[in-house]
Amino acid sequence: MTDDKEPIGSISEEFELLERHIMILKTVKFNQPIGLIRLSEMTGIPKHKIRYSLKLLEKENIIVATPGGAMVTDRYDDFLKNISEYVKGLYTKVEELLSQI
Repeated sequence: MTDDKEPIGSISEEFELLERHIMILKTVKFNQPIGLIRLSEMTGIPKHKIRYSLKLLEKENIIVATPGGAMVTDRYDDFLKNISEYVKGLYTKVEELLSQI
């Protein structure tokens, strides 16, 4: 039997991951260059999760690793703008779905 909360749990986990990426990205922006350990101390996020987020953000060319630590790239503002628009679009879709209930 399938758990009725599974789809909601999955959505919740994705939002938590997005929230973590944004928190890390903003912390990098305002404290750059910054290393893994300092990021973990400042955000309270475990180092292994910081490492994962940094790897994904670097893959998307939103941050860059330097000898002094992580730094944001010129894609930072566009990334946050796109995320904001995406989340607003999701919110609108959810409102539409709920209005049909």
